[in-house]
Amino acid sequence: MSLNNFPVQLPSQNVNAVAQTDQSRSIAEVQAALMIARMNPRDQRQSMDRILNACTRQHLARSAIYQYARGGTNISGASIRLAEAIAQQWGNIQFGIREIEQINGGSTVQAFAWDVETNTRREVTFHVPHERRAGGTNKKLTDPRDIYELVANQGSRRLRACILAIIPSDVTESAVEQCEQTLMASADVSPEGVKRLVDAFTEFGVTKEQIEIRIQRRLDAIQPAQVVNLRKIYTSIRDGMSAPDEWFEAVAKKSRSVDSLIGGSTVDKTIAPPQEPITSAKLDTPDPYAEWLVRLETVKISV
Repeated sequence: MSLNNFPVQLPSQNVNAVAQTDQSRSIAEVQAALMIARMNPRDQRQSMDRILNACTRQHLARSAIYQYARGGTNISGASIRLAEAIAQQWGNIQFGIREIEQINGGSTVQAFAWDVETNTRREVTFHVPHERRAGGTNKKLTDPRDIYELVANQGSRRLRACILAIIPSDVTESAVEQCEQTLMASADVSPEGVKRLVDAFTEFGVTKEQIEIRIQRRLDAIQPAQVVNLRKIYTSIRDGMSAPDEWFEAVAKKSRSVDSLIGGSTVDKTIAPPQEPITSAKLDTPDPYAEWLVRLETVKISV
């Protein structure tokens, strides 16, 4: 029997067949998602009620708002956790992060959010180098887990922007207001709650003294509004929106006590350089400046 009777498939033909199959499946998934969304449209009132109800949960409210400093003013908004919760409760939205490829020591990543009901889509494609800056230098990452965490951290910021771009702004603002009310009502100023807050900042190298300088008082006298503000700052640092040194002073350079802050004074603990001792030899050396002053006074008296 001749081998010519059997068809031979080249590798390129197999690749094309797989690509066509994947493309057909993707098209079918998109069409199905659009059809299901059209058959089950969202009720905006019910969706809004679900969002506000979710924002009454203390755990979500604590990580729902970030804050960072820009141009001398504090800017706050919905974090990635709140954006995900809004998208889930708003309904008929697909969102996520996908890694397209890894090449030349970096990853090409795409973040997207798609409102299937209105067919509104926002996506961002960006490059993430596999390196982390530490101690003023860039360190190459080789551990797959470190690379995954880096890509996820960088992708979450773009994903947040994509989700909030397709969600009505008034919905987001109402969710933020509800989270702030939840934080104010559930602000824990007990010693145990304050200790948990301090321990949370410790992982970023922020000490108790730095927190007290920030709030201008001792931690045992902290107010609920200050707890809410510190939680916003913590969320901002954790999500990579800002750095600890943007909010807290380095007490190693200049230490200020809480009592001095309340009184409006600053205690500078910088040690002055030791002065050179005056020896008897220097006392015997005439000072030209002193002699000039004596002559000047003599001239004044004579006049």
